[in-house]
Amino acid sequence: MSRLSDAFPRGRTGLVCYAMGGDPTLAATEELLRAIDGEGADVIEIGLPFSDPIADGPTLQAAATRALRGGATLGRLLEIVERLKLRAPVVAMGYMNPVECMGNQAFARALGQAGVSGAIIPDLPLEEAAPLRADLAGAGIDLVPLIAPTTGPERAAAIARQARGFLYYVSVTGVTGARIELPADLAARLRELRALSPVPVAVGFGISRPEQAAALRGLADGVVVGSALVAAHHQGGVPAAAELVRGLRAALR
Repeated sequence: MSRLSDAFPRGRTGLVCYAMGGDPTLAATEELLRAIDGEGADVIEIGLPFSDPIADGPTLQAAATRALRGGATLGRLLEIVERLKLRAPVVAMGYMNPVECMGNQAFARALGQAGVSGAIIPDLPLEEAAPLRADLAGAGIDLVPLIAPTTGPERAAAIARQARGFLYYVSVTGVTGARIELPADLAARLRELRALSPVPVAVGFGISRPEQAAALRGLADGVVVGSALVAAHHQGGVPAAAELVRGLRAALR
């Protein structure tokens, strides 16, 4: 197991909270990360803003645009992570194009030096993941894979075998964003994946309210909340974001 796997508590469903790095400013991100950590998130995802985020819905696309306009860069965001030394392990979520421009080893080294525990690259397919997975592992970082509702059983098993840190199940087809209802077959899919996976299984995409999180208590090892938290922060600042994290945390107890 790793620090990231160990962050998912035994006996209850963990809370994974996402923040877009640099939205709307670097200073705001620093304050938000402190608040999320202080409210008890078990894992913190920090989004690395990119101009063409294909897996992200309108909320995260707008957040990435604000962050890029505000001068967010990987180096500046990692400086914040390194300085804060958060209680919860940090996972960097970004896209492959900037990683390729930087180089796998340089990317892994930068994340490792900042104390990042994991990386999620939504547009990196299983067949091409081995080189980056190895470079990240060499820096003590887990490459967290994603499985979609459309992933077949054989491919899901292959992805699960390569999972490090945790396995991220995308609960709905399409891009990120809040949903009114979660899929009817979600519980069954989570049972299947937890039987396959050697690491915790977290579910995300579409989860926005404490009652949705509560419905997943015991069904998943972790619940990921992203767009709703980014929207709360954008509309109401750190107090609104902290209130949402507090409600989600209480719902998972």
